[in-house]
Amino acid sequence: MSQVARGTAAVEYQDPVEFFARTYLTEGIRGLLLQALNRVSGKGGEPVIQLKTAFGGGKTHSLLALYHLLRGRAPLDRLPQVAALLQEAGIERVPHARVAVVVGTALNPTKERRPRNLQGITIRTLWGEIGAQLAEQAGNRKLYDHVRDSDRKGVPPGSDTLRTLFDACGPCLILIDELVAYARKIHGVESLISGSFDAVQTFIQELTEAVRASKNTALVATIPESDIEIGGEAGQETLARIEHTFGRMEAIWKPVGSEEGFEVVRRRLFLPLGDESARDEVCRAFSTLYRDSGIEFPSECREARYLERMKACYPIHPEVFDRLYTDWATLERFQRTRGVLRLMAAVIHDLCVRNDASLLIMPGSLGLDTVTVREELTRYLPEGWTSVLESDIDGRNSGPLRVDSDNPRFGQGMAARRVARGVFLGSAPHVVQQQVRGVEDMRVRLAVVQPGEQVSVFNDALSQLRTD
Repeated sequence: MSQVARGTAAVEYQDPVEFFARTYLTEGIRGLLLQALNRVSGKGGEPVIQLKTAFGGGKTHSLLALYHLLRGRAPLDRLPQVAALLQEAGIERVPHARVAVVVGTALNPTKERRPRNLQGITIRTLWGEIGAQLAEQAGNRKLYDHVRDSDRKGVPPGSDTLRTLFDACGPCLILIDELVAYARKIHGVESLISGSFDAVQTFIQELTEAVRASKNTALVATIPESDIEIGGEAGQETLARIEHTFGRMEAIWKPVGSEEGFEVVRRRLFLPLGDESARDEVCRAFSTLYRDSGIEFPSECREARYLERMKACYPIHPEVFDRLYTDWATLERFQRTRGVLRLMAAVIHDLCVRNDASLLIMPGSLGLDTVTVREELTRYLPEGWTSVLESDIDGRNSGPLRVDSDNPRFGQGMAARRVARGVFLGSAPHVVQQQVRGVEDMRVRLAVVQPGEQVSVFNDALSQLRTD
């Protein structure tokens, strides 16, 4: 987020056309954008919104969507998603809002900052940062005078002063990312030029009150949900106090689910589909396989709805997303959106290098013998899993490789290795609440068998691995 605000991010994040072309507007993001559009347009909408979801759940990406939309620099004729959103909101054009961006992890509370475009101004605090950005975008440096003295003294300016600033600059959008991380840095530290921990907490309360009282200003802040982002005792206290302040506010964020997750991955990692007929033919072949094989596969695979899911997920098999969003998402460190994107990017690159000709990317397709793919999964697991993968799943001296090498019937299609990969993806995640550890035989078959292959080969490979 801070790199985009500075203009130094990669083009797919920096350019609004590229960003929205690669972004699937989930239900949560659509709701967030609609609320912000209505608020800055003076048509209602929530003034203060908190985004609270798990680590890697898409909070920052949502802020970027708001940033690009409301700065008014996105050409609507090249953004069909945005045009449809405006039509839904009943707004003819996007209001050009002043957008202030504060990223807690990017700010150093021990140092002053002198903006290049506002000569003679020195920024020390969060309120100074917001005031300076709004004044610069409004083209009126005198607007910074509203917070100049309080910024210099490290004392919050008060909600009335902030409201006056917002109305003078409006419409305004204030985006705050990693707020807990910033407050955690100053917890228990005295004599900081950024103001004390208590001063920052007071400012947050004043900020929410000022935004609510303003004409057309919206505030969107991210609040972490996982212990990894919250940190230790200081983080817990920081979060408790911030949540108390935001407690009266409506949190509209809805995490990306598996049914939306595949849309996010497909939009970010693949070009638009060029041959729908080829996709439909592949998916019908899988559907026929599941229907004709009876009890070999889960019953839901024989339903028409599953065929539509395969088309929607193409060229990735739905079982990949089901395992990641159902099993792996139970792990605290697993990043629901960012983690899946990183993993699938590594998998797709590996398959391209191998010239893999599989009809779909399936759990059995994951090349766990490739370091980049393996590390994207083992990073979420306890120590010791790397050696397990190398010896029992997909290493040069692994048991499944020996089974494939000893039996040409298995080796021709890497049956044992693909089965082992399917078992791993469906059974490796483990949490205390989990009652039964493992994966059903039919789900293993779903993870590996493609049209034109004999199910019995994979059944025999699984039996061999059980006794090996």
